Amino acid sequence: MSEEREQILKEFKEAVNMSPGQLEQWLETPDSKEVGMTHEGESEAVGHQSGRRIIEILRKRKGDYDEGDYSHMRKVVGYVHRHAAQRPRGDVTNTRWRHSLMNWGHDPLK
Repeated sequence: MSEEREQILKEFKEAVNMSPGQLEQWLETPDSKEVGMTHEGESEAVGHQSGRRIIEILRKRKGDYDEGDYSHMRKVVGYVHRHAAQRPRGDVTNTRWRHSLMNWGHDPLK
């Protein structure tokens, strides 16, 4: 595996702190479905779609990752870093900010 892919995988594992099961359960909640932006003509938010893709990636073996998986890992890392930097003040337990991050596999309260 290339050094670049190793770095992407390392950063992805640091950014995604929810297990596949935790993320799967979260994506079934109403709060999960109420946040994020959607593309024209689609009903599911981008982050919600990403969460489903993250579950697929987490359930794969390292040797089975393809270029699309690494591309999505990069996207996840970028989103989590950008969004986490915008943390609002106060208790974030039930905020859209936290819920959006959780759709991307990152629970900032962990």
